[in-house]
Amino acid sequence: MATMTKMTTDEQLLHALKISDQKAVLLFKHSTRCPISTRAYKEVQVYLQNEPNEKIDYVMIDVIADRPISDAAAASLNVKHESPQVILVSQGVPVWHTSHSNITTEALRDKLDSL
Repeated sequence: MATMTKMTTDEQLLHALKISDQKAVLLFKHSTRCPISTRAYKEVQVYLQNEPNEKIDYVMIDVIADRPISDAAAASLNVKHESPQVILVSQGVPVWHTSHSNITTEALRDKLDSL
């Protein structure tokens, strides 16, 4: 089972972007105040518990507690902020992203298992 690491610093963001040169990174932006985000979080957790792609690093940003990191990720990746949101990063650039009710176990499996 893969785990999702919480990202709280600019250094962690820069490291994840650098790591994505060798290993894709899935960034999950989560709002702890939003029921839609809670549902998306559960979908991501189900994916991670059921044979996830181990070639990917999984990270999460709490957009309420760590808003500056969330804003920095949006700026660095040039992807408009949404919450909840997943952004797949490879070689430092976003190669796929989706948000809200489009974050499902099936969508993650379809996109991530093909890498």
